[in-house]
Amino acid sequence: MAVTSLLPEEIDALARRVVEENAKAGRKVALAESCTGGLVCSALTEIAGSSAVLDRGFVTYSNEAKMAMLGVPQDIIETFGAVSVACVWAMARGAIKYSNADVAVAISGVAGPDGGSDHKPVGTVVFAVARRGDDDAEPVAEMRKLDGSSRAEVRRQATLVALELLLP
Repeated sequence: MAVTSLLPEEIDALARRVVEENAKAGRKVALAESCTGGLVCSALTEIAGSSAVLDRGFVTYSNEAKMAMLGVPQDIIETFGAVSVACVWAMARGAIKYSNADVAVAISGVAGPDGGSDHKPVGTVVFAVARRGDDDAEPVAEMRKLDGSSRAEVRRQATLVALELLLP
């Protein structure tokens, strides 16, 4: 019996590349997801052999979860907000600290349709990448404005970006 993926084709293909290339490189990955709510981990676990690559995922949708599970300092959230380079960098560092991964990607954003502002409109998503052993590294993080046509579309695009960031 053939098994078909539950994922859209472009996410499935990219998740396959992530699993294959990280397995070949001997790298473990971790995710710290907020607005994607576990979609990136789900995409990876859809792929046979993902257990050789995916160490764990943290779904930290609330600010409290970001602080409790990833050690994001409360003052970062109060000063910069959850959708900020500072917060997402702290999430990525926390994912490295609390996992056995070699690389972690963190995602937080405004998926919509509500919750946006003039400064952070719907579709604003911040990504960060942290690597084990780079404790003193400058933050590798960026804020992007994704197509805000729908909540599902923002989350789909954010999943694709996160998977790209997991490629060696």
